[in-house]
Amino acid sequence: MALSPEMRALFAWRRVLGRAKAVLRSAITTFVVVTVTLWLMPGVAGADIVDTLNLVVLVALTGAVLRPLLLLGITALGGWGAMLFGVMTQVAVMVIALRLDPANRIRGLPTLVVAAILAVIFAALLDWAADAGSDDTFVREARRLMRAVRRRAARRAGGPFFTLRRPRPGTAPGLLVIQLDGVAEPVLRWAIRAGNLPILGHWLRSGSHTLRPWHTGLPSTTPASQAGILHGASRQIPAFRWFEKETGKVMVSNRPRDAAVIERRLTDGQGLLRDGGVSIGNAFGGDAVTNLLTVSHAALPGRSARGWAAFMASPYGFTRALVLGAAEVVTELHEARLQRRRNVQPRVSRSGAYLALRPAAMLLRDVNISLIAEQMARGVPVVYCDLVDYDEVAHHAGPARPESMRQLESLDRMLGVLERLSPEAARRYHLVVLSDHGQSQGATFRQRYGETLDEVVERLTAVAAESPEAPAEEPSAREPDPVPDAAPLLVLSSGNLSLVYLTRFTHRVLRDEIEETYPRLIAGLAAHPGIGLVVAGSEEGPIAFGPGGTHRLRDGLVTGQDPLLPYGREARDDLLRHQEAAHIGDLVVISAVDTETLEVAAFEELVGSHGGLGGWQTDAMLVHPAAWTVTGDLHGPDAVHRQLIEWLTMLGLREEPVREQITAGEPVYASLESASDPLADRPVTGG
Repeated sequence: MALSPEMRALFAWRRVLGRAKAVLRSAITTFVVVTVTLWLMPGVAGADIVDTLNLVVLVALTGAVLRPLLLLGITALGGWGAMLFGVMTQVAVMVIALRLDPANRIRGLPTLVVAAILAVIFAALLDWAADAGSDDTFVREARRLMRAVRRRAARRAGGPFFTLRRPRPGTAPGLLVIQLDGVAEPVLRWAIRAGNLPILGHWLRSGSHTLRPWHTGLPSTTPASQAGILHGASRQIPAFRWFEKETGKVMVSNRPRDAAVIERRLTDGQGLLRDGGVSIGNAFGGDAVTNLLTVSHAALPGRSARGWAAFMASPYGFTRALVLGAAEVVTELHEARLQRRRNVQPRVSRSGAYLALRPAAMLLRDVNISLIAEQMARGVPVVYCDLVDYDEVAHHAGPARPESMRQLESLDRMLGVLERLSPEAARRYHLVVLSDHGQSQGATFRQRYGETLDEVVERLTAVAAESPEAPAEEPSAREPDPVPDAAPLLVLSSGNLSLVYLTRFTHRVLRDEIEETYPRLIAGLAAHPGIGLVVAGSEEGPIAFGPGGTHRLRDGLVTGQDPLLPYGREARDDLLRHQEAAHIGDLVVISAVDTETLEVAAFEELVGSHGGLGGWQTDAMLVHPAAWTVTGDLHGPDAVHRQLIEWLTMLGLREEPVREQITAGEPVYASLESASDPLADRPVTGG
């Protein structure tokens, strides 16, 4: 009798071989883990190999019975409950298996729990070593998740309750936009040429894809770029943090309650992700239907996000990430010590909150990829996800230092993971890879001159100036706020950009009024060797003051030495556009830039910084299939927003034309399919 298609699929030799290899590997891993754990536990009697093999089988059976039940509990809990329950799941499986051990080698609940925790840690390390640092196990788990999601969707659509057939790859087009936070175009190009990014390198060397720069403008920060890319409204963001005179409130864009307020100002209902899109790990939602780990929506994924639950429940997910995250802290301590011993300059302290941020960024990366895999299986039309690993490390190590480049290599691997997962997706996804800004390196302002910018302001005005102590992007910077009423001057810095507010005035203060109130302030700041530009409003429009001259931005009139020359040909347009931003400072201060090394002097204690002008911080990147046409110049994130919408329209994922008020620009694409994709041959027309 002929076998049914489902049975033939089940017993296909490749699937049988794959399952056999997985079972064998799991058995060997469990045997080694159990043996080492029993050997390390004090007072545990030895046992022969048969007893240990029996325990291996018991662990496998316990996991097979308990994990599906615990996964249901994790899914029901969602959020923080899923994280806690996910760790407990792995420990509970080992505790129960050890408790049921016929040899009864470990007695007492405390001892059982300690042994189980050791076993979970050893298993995570052993699995990582067995994969030779690759992502094979992670990919297998993600594929299993995607198939389960698609089968569940098929059942809801009236398909069979049980089938052994794997879902077919989707054919309808979809779009994934992956943001590599903080990666400058020159850094990415250099890493590709060095052969350190094999996935992106293969795309470019094969001729199917191309890499191009785009100019972020001012401010060169994630919130401003995402406000533009996701909402087409970058001018609502003057910096990473700013002061609003109308309310007397300091806004910090990575603080959830502030991000929610900002997003309400940004949205007009026409965001990039409006038509069924998903936002993952971003500052703002882009009018997405689903927001996961999005700052402005301040909540962990809930019960509907099976990718979150599956990651937390899997022994190759959250528990593995915790163990490897602890190893990442040890690695960070070692790398920081090497910098000190070799006297690498410039450098900053790499302790404190950063020690938690580095493993957290790695954990967030794996969670985000798991969530993307789930959304690909659901067949959502467009996903936008921010991966922050490189940016976090580059702030403290330096944008081109070895440890930062290793983070970039890990992000390249994640693109490879998405490429490997694409056959399981419910759509034929194309991949856009872009960055939101670059980074510029340099010793900090305080390291160079022995004082902070707010101390300089105090010295020039003889009055108190308030300023947050921690860098804007660190969690410790979010609370408490500076108290503007306590000082007449407020200095808020974002990298080498700083906004100075005269808090006693309820309106924006122009040059004449500033000089009348504080006669030495503008001239003193402009003459400081660490400051390159001071921009103040006037009746003739904004004026940029430098150490040897001025530049009237509206008509381009230069007196003396042009202070804009070290910042490139885009500087005037950038500053003019920035002056139109909401809640701009009474003074805008930008540090000096070294024309030889392109180093800047951040007003925060970060060796790699962004936010202002100078160096590579405004040089973002886009990667897209070479056959896809790009329209116009890529100047500013609003232009990227327009281009992405044009591509969505081309793919049939957006019906209405592009909004006219957004300046045209070129964006970034990379395709998970080959360049022979018929959609890739269709020209992109301007809106």
